[in-house]
Amino acid sequence: MDLRSAARGFLVVLLSAPVLQGNDDWRVTYSSSNVCALRGATVDIRSIYAYADDIQHEEATVNSLWFTKGDKSQPVDLEIDTNYTGRVEYICREIHCQNLRCHGTCTLRIKDLRQSDSAVYKFRFTTRHARQYTGDPGVTLSVTDLRVKVSIPSPISSPDWTKLECLSTCDLPGDPTYIWFWNGRNVGDEKWYWNQPEGGEIFSCAVEGYEHLRSPVVSLQGYGEGTVTYPQSSLVCTLRGATADIDSTYEYPYDVQYNPTTVKTLWFTKGNKSQHTDLLSDADYTGRVEYSCGVVNCTGARCHGTCTLRIKDLRLTDSATYKFRFTTNHPKGEYPGDPEMTLSVTDLQVKLYFPYAVDPTYAKLNCVKTCGQAGDTPYIWFKNGQYVGRGEHYMDYSQSGNNYSCAVEGYDLRSPLVYAPKTPSVTVSPSGEIEEGSSVTLSCSSDANPAANYTWFKEHQDSVKESGQNYTITNITSEPGGNYYCQAHNEIGHHDSTFLFIKVTSSSQRAMVAVTTIGFLLATILLLLAFLWMRRKRSSSKAGGQGGRPDTVEEVLALTNHLAAAPEREEIEEKDDLHYAIPPYGQH
Repeated sequence: MDLRSAARGFLVVLLSAPVLQGNDDWRVTYSSSNVCALRGATVDIRSIYAYADDIQHEEATVNSLWFTKGDKSQPVDLEIDTNYTGRVEYICREIHCQNLRCHGTCTLRIKDLRQSDSAVYKFRFTTRHARQYTGDPGVTLSVTDLRVKVSIPSPISSPDWTKLECLSTCDLPGDPTYIWFWNGRNVGDEKWYWNQPEGGEIFSCAVEGYEHLRSPVVSLQGYGEGTVTYPQSSLVCTLRGATADIDSTYEYPYDVQYNPTTVKTLWFTKGNKSQHTDLLSDADYTGRVEYSCGVVNCTGARCHGTCTLRIKDLRLTDSATYKFRFTTNHPKGEYPGDPEMTLSVTDLQVKLYFPYAVDPTYAKLNCVKTCGQAGDTPYIWFKNGQYVGRGEHYMDYSQSGNNYSCAVEGYDLRSPLVYAPKTPSVTVSPSGEIEEGSSVTLSCSSDANPAANYTWFKEHQDSVKESGQNYTITNITSEPGGNYYCQAHNEIGHHDSTFLFIKVTSSSQRAMVAVTTIGFLLATILLLLAFLWMRRKRSSSKAGGQGGRPDTVEEVLALTNHLAAAPEREEIEEKDDLHYAIPPYGQH
């Protein structure tokens, strides 16, 4: 019989002795005032309610809810309580009315139970006349883990026999059957398990039907019945930067010949039972590790002690399996490091969801870690750096200007901020004017968490040109030229970049520019030649009037081919003209 079946059977039996709240006309009957259930299991809490109504031919309607927070006037419905999201279900039956009285039933079902679910649960109903009634004082739910207790009932007559008992912190309903595991293998189904330790043996227990919800392991090891027990679960989940304490309890036989007893203790992660590295001398833990070991006490035939490993300023690399080892002053009192504890170091992250299709801007934010059960840690929330609430979830309307983070209550270690994209920057490759027929790539980047997605647009066009961080236009023509911009967006909001202008130069434009340039150069050369030719003609005319002028076309061409020396020749020729213009001395 599984635990859920046992629980339901237990509830049915208790109905013969119900817990009543109310008066003769209005009442709520709970199946029990106290319910005990395993962490990770499912529990049903049932209520029967009755009320007076003058209903005749109308259909009886009642609004029902369960709550743990708030009061009668302002209760917080578990169906909208973020600590129970996805784990709560109401099973409410049809209402029956007879002789001016109506009655119904409503069962609260909570799945995947957590330690934080331990609370007082109350049922409240509202009739069609808006009259309300709350069933006080409610039902107390206790969520428990299992643990293994080790003892030697007859230390004198049977010192080799060890008794293992599976215990819980509250009384589980019915008479549950316990399953025992020896070195991971199923070895029995009794509440107690007897064993003659041989060393290196690991035990745990579970409730039948919930074998996946086992107790922390205990180890019976070394000579006689030495044991090591870790009170916590075999997996410890802790935040990076925080401090972790891993506790161990150990026992071993007392031998009066070696009194006073002395014990050496150590913790290690590297090596094996025979060769290991004490964490106190491990370079990876220098300055961050402490042992806090209590005084060994011996009573009767047993000695027992405690030793706690403390690791400060946790790092992600500290995620490992840790083993405790102790050695007594007895010649056979060496106890290897079994079992082991697994430490997982995690960061916090904020995840966003939009649960309501009718309102896509209303966001649900979850605080997530990479280990541990969801909901086993109280979270606090910050919006724009200010505290805004407590719980595993936070609900808010997403807006581009907001940022969010979460933290574990009691620790100043916040998750990275989540926020909308900042103003994107845009680049183009190649830069400058783009030749027609070539390719161009536009790139967009923005600081955002969660990471941004990108969409490309062209000015005055509503249609999306491309999605992705890069937008490549191949075999470009003059038509795609113009202003482009990108939009960076994530779950929280979006932001647009500034415009990026792309100028495309076509082949006809390049040809026109070339023709224009060549024409300008030719015109300039022709004008220069004409000017020089006219200057030469004028100079030659003066020279011809005094008996000299160029006789042939070749001389003119030669003159043209030596334009660079023309100014010098003109200066000489002007002096010659001056010389021939003055008559010889004595001639008139």
